[in-house]
Amino acid sequence: MLRNRRSFLALVGTACAAPAFAQGISPGMSRTTAYAFSFKRLEGGDLRLAEHSGKPILVVNTASLCGFTPQYEGLQQLWTRFRDQGLLIVGVPSNDFGGQEPGGAEDIDHTAHQQYGVTFPLAEKVTVKGAAAHPFYRWAAGERPLDAPRWNFHKYLVSRDGHIAAAFPSEIEPSDARIVAAIAKELRPAD
Repeated sequence: MLRNRRSFLALVGTACAAPAFAQGISPGMSRTTAYAFSFKRLEGGDLRLAEHSGKPILVVNTASLCGFTPQYEGLQQLWTRFRDQGLLIVGVPSNDFGGQEPGGAEDIDHTAHQQYGVTFPLAEKVTVKGAAAHPFYRWAAGERPLDAPRWNFHKYLVSRDGHIAAAFPSEIEPSDARIVAAIAKELRPAD
């Protein structure tokens, strides 16, 4: 009886996996991409990542009162350098780490726009870790479980295929050669 049950379960498992193999998707790979998600914009409206499908996106959880907050300047420099080539940068304010984003939209706007001259899109403040995390961050944690944000200014680089190409911890400055090279690689035309 036990052997027949194992055979049955193996057969069911194989049958369930067959459609994924037929589509060229490995069983562990998510079919969902970053382009399935959207953020509410800080100034209102939706920022739909699907509108940037086929282009790389750098998603960064930000905070106004963090020691890493000056990274806004480096992110702005990346945006200025690469936006015309197709890069989208999205700043995602979060109060998850050290309570360093306690204010509302007005406070976030003041820090990012007035203090640091940010012109790339900013989302409304969201949760980026745990069960209550924004859907993008729950998906990203599934894509790269060892690369989840551990502090403010964690950076996810979404590739043109909509999956995470790279993740960079807070300590890595936006101007770091590794980030610049990863973005440049994603912007190169496909062979």
